[in-house]
Amino acid sequence: MRLLANLLWITLGGGIFIFLEYLIGGLALCLTIVGIPFGVQCLKLSVLGLAPFGREIRETPAATGCLAVTMNVLWILFGGVWLALTHLVFGLLCALTIIGLPFARQHLKLAQLALMPFGKEIV
Repeated sequence: MRLLANLLWITLGGGIFIFLEYLIGGLALCLTIVGIPFGVQCLKLSVLGLAPFGREIRETPAATGCLAVTMNVLWILFGGVWLALTHLVFGLLCALTIIGLPFARQHLKLAQLALMPFGKEIV
């Protein structure tokens, strides 16, 4: 069932566009030394954006540390808001139909993660 949901996600839920957005952003951020931690997070999110069904997001024990908070603030200021807005737009488009409601729910889950990804792990 997860495989079918992920295949439908890629074709109907906007998963391929989300994957490409994160992949291109992650590769561009990895070109600079300062952007490597942010690029790695983008690449992790691109894999999750390609197949989100069957995975959940958990906070790591060190999520309240100073480094995670600082990185999340920098992430929000330099692009996290735009990534979250992309997920919200796709979520609203998917929520227009009954069939798209599970996809809208996944977009909201990804929007929350796109806003503050540091200190969280994908299981």
